[in-house]
Amino acid sequence: MSKKLFIAEKPSVAKEFAKTLGVSGNAGQGYMESQDYIVTWCVGHLVTMSYPDAYDKALKKWTLQTLPFLPEKFLYELIPDVKKQFNIVAGLLNREDVSTIYVCTDSGREGEYIYRLVDQMAHVPDTKDKRRVWIDSQTEEEIKRGITEAKPLSEYDNLSASAYLRAKEDYLMGINFSRVLSLKYGRPVMDYLNTGKWSAISVGRVMTCVLGMVVRREREIREFVKTPFYRILMKCNLEGKQFEGEWRAVEGSQFYQSPKLYKENGFKNREDAEQLCKTLTYDPLQVIIQKVERKKERKNPPLLFNLAELQNTCSKLFKISPDETLKIVQELYERKLVTYPRTDARVLSTAVAKEIYKNIGGLQNYSLIAPYAAKIMEQKAYAGIAKSRYVNDKQITDHYAIIPTGQAVGSLSRISEMGQKVYDVIARRFLSIFMPPAVYLKIKLETQTKGEAFFANFKMLKDPGYLKVTGMGGQKKEAQLTEEQIHAISSLKKGMPLPVKDYTIKDGTTSAPKRYNSGSLILAMENAGQLIEDEDLREQIKGSGIGTSATRAEIVKKLVSNKYIALNKKTQIVTPTLTGEMIVNVVSASIGSLLNPTLTASWEKGLTYVAEGSVTEEEYMQKLDKFVTQKTNIVKQNNFQYQLRQS
Repeated sequence: MSKKLFIAEKPSVAKEFAKTLGVSGNAGQGYMESQDYIVTWCVGHLVTMSYPDAYDKALKKWTLQTLPFLPEKFLYELIPDVKKQFNIVAGLLNREDVSTIYVCTDSGREGEYIYRLVDQMAHVPDTKDKRRVWIDSQTEEEIKRGITEAKPLSEYDNLSASAYLRAKEDYLMGINFSRVLSLKYGRPVMDYLNTGKWSAISVGRVMTCVLGMVVRREREIREFVKTPFYRILMKCNLEGKQFEGEWRAVEGSQFYQSPKLYKENGFKNREDAEQLCKTLTYDPLQVIIQKVERKKERKNPPLLFNLAELQNTCSKLFKISPDETLKIVQELYERKLVTYPRTDARVLSTAVAKEIYKNIGGLQNYSLIAPYAAKIMEQKAYAGIAKSRYVNDKQITDHYAIIPTGQAVGSLSRISEMGQKVYDVIARRFLSIFMPPAVYLKIKLETQTKGEAFFANFKMLKDPGYLKVTGMGGQKKEAQLTEEQIHAISSLKKGMPLPVKDYTIKDGTTSAPKRYNSGSLILAMENAGQLIEDEDLREQIKGSGIGTSATRAEIVKKLVSNKYIALNKKTQIVTPTLTGEMIVNVVSASIGSLLNPTLTASWEKGLTYVAEGSVTEEEYMQKLDKFVTQKTNIVKQNNFQYQLRQS
């Protein structure tokens, strides 16, 4: 009798499949078996790429003569610590009674790579029926759907090709560039640091680019010179409430486009600001309202979380690293609480939108936001979601956004306090998209006296809308004005005089660029090196980032462990170390393109083209070999001196 074999990426995931399939047994033997099914698992990666000395023992010694190292055929080997599990899995894959293999590793490029390496090393015959299970959560319903709709593994061959190429790319750049730079510049770096021991220079396609971003920002801060400027404020009283208007040198002002200005709302020298204040104070004319603009502004709920957005939010709110956020949300996924976390999408698919009421309904069991979920269900506020900006199949590659499944809410008490906080953030963001926008009343006043214009802006929250469930989320708290004051301001009309208390000068200075924190660094990686604070703008320029949602946290972690950057655990602020700055100097003087975020992102884009089938594996490898050869040879031939440290 033939059997069906299910292979997952981790034991915990395998247990969920076994539970769904009704398979019980002793997991201690490395698999579970029933009359019809066998369920087994990898333990993450079981196979890895071999180091150069596996090709030739002479390559263990680093020499310039053996570089560039470009094997025609790549070698792979078992990871010693998990060899036992590999042997179990390989035996099961090749059992004669196993006719169908369901690949249930994580639904993404890395999960595909994990299985394909095992299949390759185990020499599994192509006569077996191999099928790919692609799921977005580990709920029983989703697992059953994934099994029923499993496609032939061959349909994922392009994804597999991109996974192999990503590994080869990181391997070739890491091996060749690290060795050649270490051989050429390791000694002067060691001498400069005066550590007393030689240390390799570790570089990588993504890692070095990210290090360059951190170093570049630090140098911008270091070189920044504060510029003072002086603003003039007009203080007014209205219905017992004091407010300020700001002077601007608009057309008609005696200072319009004057060289004395720092921008249009400040002076370079305090003396010029004082002189204008004196003119306005000692020779006063009535301040007349020139323009009153009133409008309501609707602010829609933000898009849903992808991994980068969640990591950035958790870094801000909870001061935890991207790596810790990923571990937490991975646990939430494995406990069936949220959908697949390693996603770049911030929207839902059309298919999911049709069933989304199930997720909302389940949140009625989550006491902290149960009333909101119940109201959404009662009003059927989810009915039109498919036509909103929160559903877009074109913006989804592998997986849709991270959302709560609505299931297993009772298990929240068994996870960490931080895990509960992260779940709460995800759940609140999810429910917010079914709620009305927040409504603000905005009033702009323009006044004039002696040809000089002052402007005042008021913004008041009239209806919190979705903010009831998410909170202000770090937004600036709006001024709390009484209804009488709102009415008084709203009743102002053009031509009316305005009582002025006095004019004051407010000192200001320009601000240095902000250092990255661990979350904003992840966002900058997602956006090809651009730190864009506005989330709508981020979504518009999104398309090619540095690294992937699955790898970015690990890259930051590696830079910290290499002591190339320092991460303050309390603030999550990231700064380069002296060693990190020197590595950037070395790379800048030799393989400068490694520091170019746009170029680095283009490599990742190329892998996407391979996965889509528009670029062949052979075309990509030709480009890669040429790049590695060219850059390695340039470093070998360089004999110039350079400054180790730039300040």
